[in-house]
Amino acid sequence: MSGPGQGDGCARVATVRCADEAATHALGARLGRLARPGDAIALDGPLGAGKTVFSKGVGRGLGVPGRIHSPTFILLAVHEGGRLPLFHADLYRLGDVSELDVLGLEDAADGLLLVEWASLFDEALPADHLAVELIIDDDARDVHLRATGPRAAALLDRLLVGDGTDRG
Repeated sequence: MSGPGQGDGCARVATVRCADEAATHALGARLGRLARPGDAIALDGPLGAGKTVFSKGVGRGLGVPGRIHSPTFILLAVHEGGRLPLFHADLYRLGDVSELDVLGLEDAADGLLLVEWASLFDEALPADHLAVELIIDDDARDVHLRATGPRAAALLDRLLVGDGTDRG
């Protein structure tokens, strides 16, 4: 992992190279273990970049029982039973901004909000979120992480440095 400010509490951006699908899943799982109630993750990348694999990892890190599927056709899936509820949205098939109101993303305050295809409707996101972009590079993935506020910066710092809360 690399990123400016690493270790000094000021990290705002970082790039993580994931050599394969297992590494992408593991990065998501680590983020899930580190997430706190009210955290939000905006997930982007082209089709096939690994958004669903990353999301499954986040669910695993939260301890969500059962399988995590991309909610492409239902738009929002709420997974409970883990350390935090996972509010997993997919905006790919959303028609326009007026449809955001029915999703109830604001209800995610007591859990972790994970939004796939987030850049399609930036207004759906809390101002303070961790933007995660997966870029295909041959068989590997470059995962670009960008904190948009202090809450997301703290999550990114915990991911890069660790604070003793990540237990495997």
